[in-house]
Order: sequence, then C-alpha cells, then structure tokens
Amino acid sequence: MTTAPPPIAERRRVLEAGRTSWEPTTLGRFLATRAERYGDRPFVLADDRTLTYRDVDQWATELADGLAALGVRPGDRVGIIMANHPELVPLKFAVARAGAIAVPFNYLYKANELAWVLRQSTCSVLVTMCSFGDLDHLGMLDEIAPGWETAGGGTALPELRRVVQFPAGGPARAGVLTLDGLRELGRAEPGGADDSSRGPGDDSDIVYTSGTTGSPKGVVLTHDAPIRTAYASAHHRAFEDGRRMLFSLPCYHMFGYIEGLLAVMHVGGAVALRLTFDPADHLAAIERHRATDLLAVPTITVALLEHPDRFTRDLSSLFAILSAAAPAPPWVWERARDDLGLTEVSTGYGMTETSASMTFTLPDDPIERQTQTVGCPKFGGVAGVAEWGGRECLYRTADPVTGELLPEGEVGELVSRGPTQMSRYWDQPEETARTMRDGWLYSGDLGYVDDDGYLRLTGRRKELYKSGGELVMPKEIEELVGALPGVSQVYAIGLPDERWGEAGCLWIVPEPGAELDEGEILQVCRDNLAQFKVPKRVIFSTAAELPTTPTGKVQKFLLVGQALERVAAATG
Repeated sequence: MTTAPPPIAERRRVLEAGRTSWEPTTLGRFLATRAERYGDRPFVLADDRTLTYRDVDQWATELADGLAALGVRPGDRVGIIMANHPELVPLKFAVARAGAIAVPFNYLYKANELAWVLRQSTCSVLVTMCSFGDLDHLGMLDEIAPGWETAGGGTALPELRRVVQFPAGGPARAGVLTLDGLRELGRAEPGGADDSSRGPGDDSDIVYTSGTTGSPKGVVLTHDAPIRTAYASAHHRAFEDGRRMLFSLPCYHMFGYIEGLLAVMHVGGAVALRLTFDPADHLAAIERHRATDLLAVPTITVALLEHPDRFTRDLSSLFAILSAAAPAPPWVWERARDDLGLTEVSTGYGMTETSASMTFTLPDDPIERQTQTVGCPKFGGVAGVAEWGGRECLYRTADPVTGELLPEGEVGELVSRGPTQMSRYWDQPEETARTMRDGWLYSGDLGYVDDDGYLRLTGRRKELYKSGGELVMPKEIEELVGALPGVSQVYAIGLPDERWGEAGCLWIVPEPGAELDEGEILQVCRDNLAQFKVPKRVIFSTAAELPTTPTGKVQKFLLVGQALERVAAATG
C-alpha cells in the first residue's frame, strides 16, 4: 500500500526550498546539475532496464562528442525520428550539448510529409529509427533522397550530410552508422562537443506544428523556455519529490517532452515511457513502475476506464493525472476518481508556440472547473513573473478581425505573453509576424477569461481541429482529396467525439454524374497521411446543401452542426 503524498502546500514549499530567483540555463547544463544532485536515482524506466540520471548524463556526453566527430557544430540542426525509446532521452540532451538545435519530427509522417519538413529545417544530420509499425523510415529516405546511405541528402536534401540509424523495428542498413556506433565514436574522440558559446536565450529546438497555410511551421524555442515552463508545471501541480510519470504521448510533442520529461527532472523524478498506447499495457506498467502520475488525453483515460484490468492491477501508487488536448465530460473524472484512484486532476491548455501548456486547473479544483474551463495561467513560483502575481503568462482577448485588445471578460481571440513563448517560426517571417504582434502571441482560439481568472474556450478562429490529441490541418486533407477524380468540393471538419475529442469528417460534393466510394477515399487518406489525420467518416451532398454567405463562401463552422444532424439521423 502506497503512502498518500504530502499536502499540496508542503510539496510546493519543498520545491521552492533554496530558490530565491529564476536562474536560466541551457538544456545540457540543466541535465548536468540534475545528474550531480540525483546521480543514482532512476530517471528513465523501461521494462527491461533503468537509466539513472548519471547514466543519461554520460550517454549524452558520449553522443554529443559523436555528433561533433560527424562535423556537427553550434547552430546546426539535428533531426530526430524516434518513438519513446529510452535512447531518445540522452540523444535529445546530446544535441544540446553539441551546441546544435534539435528537430524532433513526427514519426507518423508519410514520405511526402517527411520530405517537406526535412527540406524546410535544413538538417545537417538525421537520427532515425529504421521503422515503426507499418512505417518504413529508411524506405521513405530511399524515396526522398536515393543514395542517402553514402551520399547524404544529395540534390533533394543538400544540407543533409549524414544519417544515423537506430535499429528499432529493423531491418537496419549495412554500412550505415548506428546510434551505438555514434556513441562509440564519441568515446573514441572525447571532448569534441562544445556548447560553451550557447546561452539560455539561444535556439534549442525546432518543433513542427500544423498551420493554416497548407504547410507545417517550425516553432523555434530557446533553451530556457522549456526548462522554465516545466518548472512552472511542477510548481503549479505541486510535484512531490521523486514523482514517477507514465505516458505514451510522443516526446516530439511538447506535451510529453515538457510536461513529462523535463518537468519530473525538477524533483528528481522518473518517466516510464511507453512506445504506444494500449490500456492493458498502461495498467500493467503503472503497477510495475509504481507510477504516481499519468499524462493523457481523454481518449486514453476513457480506454483505461473501460478495461477490466483496472480492477485486477495494483494501482495504489497512482493519484494524479494531467489531461489536455480536448475537454472530457464530468463522468470521466468521477469514474477516474472511483476506479483509478485519481484524486488530483489537472486539465490544461497551451500551444507549441507557448512551450506547451500555459494554463492548468489546480490539482484540488472541483470537477466543475476541470470540465468547464481549461485552467488559469500557471503559478510558477520563481519561474513566474512577479508583476503578474507569480503567474507564468498573461492572457487577454483580442478582436478576431482587427486584432485589437478587448476589455477584460469579453469573448475574443485568446492572446498571451510571457517569458516562454517562441522566438519565431523557422524561416517563415510572414507567419511569425501574423502570430506575434506587439509582444502578444495570437492563438487562433476563441474564448474569454472569467472572473476567477480561468480560461473558457468557445471555439476556434482557425479551422484546425484535434483528433486523439493531435492537431489536424484541414487544408492538407482537402488538397489531397480534392485532387481525386470526381470530387468537386471537399471540406474537412472535426466533429465532437467523446473518445477522440474531435473525429475528422469529410464533407464532399461530387462532380455531376460521378460515383464516389467512401472506402476508396479513406484508403487514399490512409496511404498518404499520418494516421491521426485520417478522417473517420465521409458525408456526400449537393452544392446547394452547403451553408454559404451571401457572397457564396462556404461557412465551415455551420457544416459541423449539419454533419452532426446527419450522423444522428443515420445512427438514430
């Protein structure tokens, strides 16, 4: 039987002990200080091994020296295609120790998607898994840059000099340097990595997020931003010493990287990384690793509540959960409390551009706040801004058309400012100027700040939606399906869904006389898009049935209501 955690206020006092001000640092030095303090404590928990803080620190140094031996220099970009394998953790810090910028790619990308981000980021080195599930990453490189094994990216990717393979999934390519080989190279040539010229305000990460223009945008973060927001998360959620967090959410995503990996480091905690989500595996891993905290989206929580193993596994260590990406109905948290023992629930809201979540509900907030709001700006302790009462950021609303700030309490586009927001979009100055204006970051989400300081979302100005916690860009899907024979018009929308948050739906107007097949259209999507982008259903209609403005522009937000009516009629 696990002892209950200390009271929330006491946990925060322990976390704040010895800190009088925020001291910015780089990711490489942050790991070094954690390894010095927590040396032999477990940091990365896998079913077959455990990496301590000291292990990760040593691996990161050796891999950094290996990168330097390959010619990586401060400011270079190093791409990473890797699921939540234990090796990902030292690799991520190794890139920082080499003075380079890490570019973690979504490993669910298909070849055309991967080709775009590789070209746009101008990576000099790419570290990639061989495959993941049915995705053959080395095969994708064959398609994108033939001869990459010896010639790098060639004319297709002229900046790419070298590929390092991580033989997960296999088969590996003969003669291509492996991640273990990179580590050996670092051992043979120690001391080559040099991040001495890099400071807390320098670029550390480029994280790609969806945009509204048809192409992903590379969010550039500094070293200090993710470390600082991770501390604010630990403070706001009142992490106890040694917190153990379990999650399958990928670390190329800010949620896993910052709210999981970096946040636990502030209290000498550990992460139990899972490669994929399976409810039976999650429940078994909670028992095996004595996890105290879960990172999840509502889809995951519902699946855990539906699995019979929740009653046979020892879940007594578990008491906290952080849920984001989509709202969950009250019954989810009531059952999570009763069936999973989750007494501290936090829901949150944020963007890649703000270095993950900027608002959380407090762990002792009532269920009503967990379901009706997305929290208040995080109380960050020394990482917060004194003039804002110790909060990490400030939220206002702006007129969605003019961009002018509105009086407090009015509904509008949510805008924020704070020390952890992105510096820019990589090589996209126009997009940067549209999103960042006079120090405010424009979210594209509609809502307001209530009288208690909590954010309430009312919709999206942008047409993006989230499915299973991942952001989906309708324009990308519309361009793919719109090019198919027989398709006159196509609109991708997100429909509310208790399991997925939002489920993708295609609204298609066929050309006169054309006969379209739903299964064939969805198969095209499966063949060309990452799994989370593939719509769940298709609706066919005439052009006259589309809701339009007086000038003939289709009002996509009205399509959602009409689609829900059709779905209800078809299933009712």
